[in-house]
Amino acid sequence: MKKNSKRNNNSRVSNIESNSVDTEKGKKESQNNFVDLLPPEVTFKIFSQLDVQSLCRASMTCRSWNHVIRNNNSLWKPHCLTLRAVCQREIDDDVESGYPWRVILLRNYQKSKVKHDWLSGRYSNICSPVSLPEKIMYPMDADTWGEILEAEMER
Repeated sequence: MKKNSKRNNNSRVSNIESNSVDTEKGKKESQNNFVDLLPPEVTFKIFSQLDVQSLCRASMTCRSWNHVIRNNNSLWKPHCLTLRAVCQREIDDDVESGYPWRVILLRNYQKSKVKHDWLSGRYSNICSPVSLPEKIMYPMDADTWGEILEAEMER
């Protein structure tokens, strides 16, 4: 019985020590994380200076950055409005459907790149489907293909 109580005391001491180490580690990480230290308005201003790729990379830095970036709809809106120059119908439809800006960007980012290339004539001289790089093609709806076809016919 005494051996059991001695083991329990040892485990309690080791738990207390590990908890204090974890607490110290958490404090140190928090001191190095400007998201936890600065007011939300300042953090927003910093993150709003990033382009889409940098914003996505920053969201993978740590949980607190991910939480702030992922849940701040205003960070994603300017990037969506930039895409709107190419994908106006698609962006407007998603806004009407009530999607958050981050989701709208995810739904339309790759499509806008492909659509821009098509509309700017990058693929106008393609002789066969084999000539198209497979990995850049993105599934698009019939209306988008209609816009591309109209642009090709005007060339």
